[in-house]
Amino acid sequence: MARPSLEVADIFRDHGAAWRDANRGSVSLDQMKVMSAIERCRTAALGGHVARCQNDTCGRTAIACNSCRNRHCPKCQAAVSREWMEARAAELLPVPYFHVVFTLPAEVADIAYQNKRVVYDLLFKASSQAMQTIAADPGHLGARIAITSVLHTWGSAMTHHPHVHMIVPGGGLSKDGERWIACRKGFFLPVRALSKLFRRLMLEKLAAAHASGELNCFGRHAHLAEAEAFRRFLRPCRRRKWFVYAKRPFAGPTAVLAYLSRYTHRVAISNRRLVKADATSVSFRVKDYRASPEKRWRTMTLHPHEFIRRVLIHVLPKGLHRIRHYGLFASAMKAENLARMRELLDVATPEPDGVAADEDEAVTTERSLPQPCPRCGHQMRIIETFAAGYQPRHASEPEGIDSS
Repeated sequence: MARPSLEVADIFRDHGAAWRDANRGSVSLDQMKVMSAIERCRTAALGGHVARCQNDTCGRTAIACNSCRNRHCPKCQAAVSREWMEARAAELLPVPYFHVVFTLPAEVADIAYQNKRVVYDLLFKASSQAMQTIAADPGHLGARIAITSVLHTWGSAMTHHPHVHMIVPGGGLSKDGERWIACRKGFFLPVRALSKLFRRLMLEKLAAAHASGELNCFGRHAHLAEAEAFRRFLRPCRRRKWFVYAKRPFAGPTAVLAYLSRYTHRVAISNRRLVKADATSVSFRVKDYRASPEKRWRTMTLHPHEFIRRVLIHVLPKGLHRIRHYGLFASAMKAENLARMRELLDVATPEPDGVAADEDEAVTTERSLPQPCPRCGHQMRIIETFAAGYQPRHASEPEGIDSS
């Protein structure tokens, strides 16, 4: 697949220095590191290798520079996503799967903006707890369930919109682990009950975090440091319906994997959504979910500095995991629970396929690339590696292969 003609990296290189100067003192170290990584990704600044086709009549030569491997980089998610999906394929069960989304209301999202590590963690905990509690109720499912949760912090226009996507098998183990309890056809858990419990749990956890001094309130929210002001600020949230969305089952395990791949390692904006950029504007495609299908996609134009700001507000705190597993998929007992579920569902344990190659190594033990020559299909072999900041001795042809 050809690379897009315009990339986020191009916008960072063209406007990043001016944006950093204009926002000096308010840019975090994590954001600076992400900008630097994206700007240098797949350039000679990170080093790379030269490969040549092993077909003597072809002899095609191509240069491939190393990637930055940053989880916020639009160009570095394909391989890690592919490897993650291969591991998940071995865990799929022959049951319906459901997609459930938990979204924070605007007031709580405002608090999260200033307290990302704390509030995102509470979002994970409250949503997974709500799911497991309602599922365990004999009046609903009466089972222990398995959950894969993925954090997203953006809407299509890259505004701050924290929410969690969950992929959940349609059933679970009985309390004693002796039975598989399937959900009703086309229905998993009541959304209204999930919404009410999620709201209560999240507000309780926020109040506890505020009381213990874990939340920072500054700028226009500085007054929320006072307990009574904090309670008043959240009062409207106690009466409002919180958004919880549940989608009907997928059409088989393959569809589950395809759906997962759209969410697990996505970043705030992909390079393919960019339309054009110049000295004063950046245009990109956004999806309006409220519009009719034929009018859903439109073009949004921002000043380059606002575009950069929107990209960087979604930089996650260092060490915060955006993909988490709960219930039967919690790491401590995951293998044992999977084995028990397969046994009850009469599913054979899949044979391990081995570890997928890392995209950024792009080299086997035989010093060859995993991709064939795009011209003749023969193997491409490494003939040179070069260190960061150096140029390769060999020249590539105009249309060298893309090691991504």
